[in-house]
Amino acid sequence: MEKPYFVANTAVVNQDKVSIGTGVKIWHFTQVMDGAKIGDGTTIGKNVFIDSNVRIGKNCKIQNNVSVYHGVILDDGVFVGPHVCFTNDMYPRAVNPDMTLKSVSDWKVSETYVSKGASIGANSTIRCGINIGEWAMIGAGSVVTKNVPAYALVFGNPASQHGYVCKCGIKLNSGSCSKCKTSYEVVRKK
Repeated sequence: MEKPYFVANTAVVNQDKVSIGTGVKIWHFTQVMDGAKIGDGTTIGKNVFIDSNVRIGKNCKIQNNVSVYHGVILDDGVFVGPHVCFTNDMYPRAVNPDMTLKSVSDWKVSETYVSKGASIGANSTIRCGINIGEWAMIGAGSVVTKNVPAYALVFGNPASQHGYVCKCGIKLNSGSCSKCKTSYEVVRKK
């Protein structure tokens, strides 16, 4: 029986231990570890690493050479540009203070959540333990070290907010999008 998804012959995926949705495409030299869940319609580019138990929503696009480590959750419709790296350990060390090699029990995963529709630009690094809001836009080459609000445009090292974006991706200069004409209500914090 033909599978309802595509896995390139050079990809390393134990299809019996990974949940792969209908219409998913997993391209060359990608490795998907056991326990990962990939939603319908998602495309995973060449040379991507998806760690164990990572959850990826529907209709996501993960470009070439991305590392998605254990503890990362990508909601539906997330775009991850080429060479993006997620982290999962706030205090990374190879060894303990006594110089013994660290084991799985010697570290704690800090989870990262990327909300629906968010986009992360090429060559960005996402520090663990943060949330990226829905429809947020992370500029290329950014180092994201703190939570990103919904619809926020952030970039830089460290990334800081430089306005807001529409769902279509255009920077908002007023209460409506110059491209798609969608109106937004600006709510100021007190």
